[in-house]
Amino acid sequence: GKFQALRMLFTGCLVKAPQALAMGLVSEVVADESTLARALELAMEIARLPPLALAQIKEVVLAGADLPLDSALALERKAFQLLFDSQDQKEGMQAFLEKRPPNYQGK
Repeated sequence: GKFQALRMLFTGCLVKAPQALAMGLVSEVVADESTLARALELAMEIARLPPLALAQIKEVVLAGADLPLDSALALERKAFQLLFDSQDQKEGMQAFLEKRPPNYQGK
C-alpha cells in the first residue's frame, strides 16, 4: 500500500476504486450513493470504542510498521501497559460484568 501510494503521488496516476482496494490503499469500496451513509456508520462504530486504545493502536501500527521487530514489540508492550492501567480498561471490564455498554472517557 505505502509504495503504491507513493507511486501515485509521484506520477499523478489515478486509479479506480476496485484497483485501490486491491492495492491496499482503501479498506472498503461502496457504491457512490452509499458513501456518506457508510462513512457515518463506520464513524459511529469507531466512536463507541475506547479512544485511548484507538490512539495506541494507531501509534503502534503507524510507528511500528517501519521499526525493527524488537523495537516494534517494545512499542506494543508500552501501549499494553498504558492501556492495562487505564480507567477505560476498568470501565470496559465493569461494563462487561454488568452487561451494559461501556462509557469510555479516554483516560
